[in-house]
Amino acid sequence: MTASLQELSVPGPTVTALTEPFWEAVKSGRLMIQHCDSCERSVFYPRAICPHCWVDALTWTEASGRGKLKSFSQVWKPGHPGWIPATPYLVGLVELSEGPTMLSHILTEGAQVAVGDALHFAPTQIGDRILPCFKMG
Repeated sequence: MTASLQELSVPGPTVTALTEPFWEAVKSGRLMIQHCDSCERSVFYPRAICPHCWVDALTWTEASGRGKLKSFSQVWKPGHPGWIPATPYLVGLVELSEGPTMLSHILTEGAQVAVGDALHFAPTQIGDRILPCFKMG
């Protein structure tokens, strides 16, 4: 990464009534995901009904913030020009300890990454927003 993430001018997430608990938690340094009170499975991305049992019994719970890298890609040509100063950067699929998988920026601090690496939640100032990123370890 060649530019400071804080200096970027990039679009932020679209926050809706459904996703607001997630984004508010990220701003305060916590990772919240939904948990189904019926089938006891965790869910990510935010939704109105459980994709496992189709019951509308989802509640917000704090996740551990631990996970492992399932897959990743180095981005050289971002979809928005605001990200160009930060190229190349990594995005990856992170399998959370609770089960769900989420797409996130992977902050490497120069280290090499490999599928299966342990990661931890690292909310990061990117532009004028705090976004859910993950770091090694």
